[in-house]
Formats: sequence, structure tokens, C-alpha cells
Amino acid sequence: MAAYGICVEEDRILLARFIGGRIPQWTLPGGGLNHGEDPVDGALRELTEETGYTGRVLRLLGVHSQHIPERDWDGEIVDHQSLRILYEVARTGGELRHEVDNSTDRAEWFPLADVPSLERVALVDVALGMWRDARDG
Repeated sequence: MAAYGICVEEDRILLARFIGGRIPQWTLPGGGLNHGEDPVDGALRELTEETGYTGRVLRLLGVHSQHIPERDWDGEIVDHQSLRILYEVARTGGELRHEVDNSTDRAEWFPLADVPSLERVALVDVALGMWRDARDG
């Protein structure tokens, strides 16, 4: 289980660059929950760890399930399913900084119009769709 936050301000989205795959890709700030951790707390913890910002959850956007029957997990092939809880978050403080020695190495704001041209994980598009549906709904 994992929790992620989508943070959009003035037509810009906050993303973190994931370096744990084959190639670096932009993703939402977020990640795996610690055992017993509330998903809201986990999303906000990950936001701070990966971007330097503090935040608050505005609303639950949805849950995304992904099944990868043959995922390479550090050289071992596993049948993997992930549940990713997606929240809309607002920045409340902190300063932008990059994470060091973990699964991301950069954090940046991007214009929403530039997202289609970024090398990104599919979760970014899933979350943007949920965010737009909630905003327009």
C-alpha cells in the first residue's frame, strides 16, 4: 500500500523524480506506507521527505490498483499488486529541496501544459485525471 499527494498551484504541479526504475521518471510525491501508518500521515510524510514541503490533505481523490504479474524486484520476479491512495494536498510551508540517498533525487514544479512531454510514470496521468474530475465535478 502506498499514498501519494497531487499538489497543484497556479497551473503548476509538484513532481519528484523517481530513480528506482530503468530510467528516471517524474512521479507524484509519495510512496509506501510504514506498517500501521495512516495513509494521510504517510502521504504528508512522503511529501516532506521528497520535496521539503509540509502540507495538508484537502480531499481523497481515489484509490488506484495496479497488478504487475511479473515484476522484477531486485532480481526476483514476483506477482505484484499495489494499492495507491491518491490525495489532493495543499502546500503549507517548507522550502523546495531535493531528497538525498533515496528513491527520488529531484523535486520540481512543472506547468500542467508541460506534463505530456515529461518522462513520467503512469500514476501522474491517473492522478491528474482524478484531480480534474474532482475539480470539475
